[in-house]
Amino acid sequence: MRQKNTLSNLEIASFCSQIAMMLRAGIAPMECIRILLSDTEDSDGKAILQSILDICMQGEPFSKAVAAPKVFPEYVLNMILLGEQSGNLDSVMQSLADYYEKEEEIASSVKSAVSYPMIMIAMMVVVIIVMITKVLPIFQQVFHQLGGEINGFSAGLLRLGTTLNRYSILFIVILLILCALYFVTSHTRKGKEILTKILMRLPLTSDFYDKVSAGRFANGMALTLSSGLDTYSSLDMVNLMVGNAKMSSKIAQCKKNIEEGDNFAEALVKAGIFSNIYSRMVSVSYKSGSIDVAMKKIAENYEKETDQKLRSIISTLEPTLVIILSLIVGLILLSVILPLIGIMSSIG
Repeated sequence: MRQKNTLSNLEIASFCSQIAMMLRAGIAPMECIRILLSDTEDSDGKAILQSILDICMQGEPFSKAVAAPKVFPEYVLNMILLGEQSGNLDSVMQSLADYYEKEEEIASSVKSAVSYPMIMIAMMVVVIIVMITKVLPIFQQVFHQLGGEINGFSAGLLRLGTTLNRYSILFIVILLILCALYFVTSHTRKGKEILTKILMRLPLTSDFYDKVSAGRFANGMALTLSSGLDTYSSLDMVNLMVGNAKMSSKIAQCKKNIEEGDNFAEALVKAGIFSNIYSRMVSVSYKSGSIDVAMKKIAENYEKETDQKLRSIISTLEPTLVIILSLIVGLILLSVILPLIGIMSSIG
């Protein structure tokens, strides 16, 4: 683990999983931290664990000790507190580990889905720039030798190539800035948040993020309800983790519906959080008292749907980018080859 504002999903999952395993073996929370501390070689990780251990040794509860380093999200801290109060800390820690492992899988999938188009676009830009700055001038020399001139679209591209060559340093600086922006959006938490907000508004990816937020909601509700929290309080806690303004407004509407007298299932349906089939599952499970089981099943289904949607987006982007690149390169070549063929024919 690293000392920073907030731990990554993978680091949180690893911490929660190891604590859950030791708690189930009958080891006290403070001793769990001692064991982790003795096995950790990273200096920042040791500092985090040491600060937790120091608070535990003062007789404070585990939930307060975990909050001391200020590296865990509020949602994790609230769930650990709930686990302590309900006596289900081991189950809660394991549930948190499972949740953050899934979050890491989603984040990795999104990263790979975004990286491929970015690489393709970068390749397109490089190929087009080489065509304009290196290939077109050769054709211009050929035209001059044959007594012709490049005009129209080709002439405009040639002027663009001359400009690119003249201000090449400026364009290199811009390219480096774009590379830095890509690094920031893919390797920093704030950058990822900005990228996510952009992708949420794009027509091609907005539906994917709607499914991701619905899956997070279902997974969070399954976790909080199985831990003994009431539905209204569960909604407050789940709202901390959905990361989607649209879903947050639906959760607020759901809470309002409950305040107006609707039961939880009715409130979910009216808020439009789930599709019709999932809303019916919630209604039936609510009557049978197994709503946490239904939420877990819904979360698993949404996970499958997001995987399918992601594959669909990638399968759409791949041929689209290849076609665009082929059309641009073909258009550039045709704009000079066709006039050149005309000149050669007249000479012949």
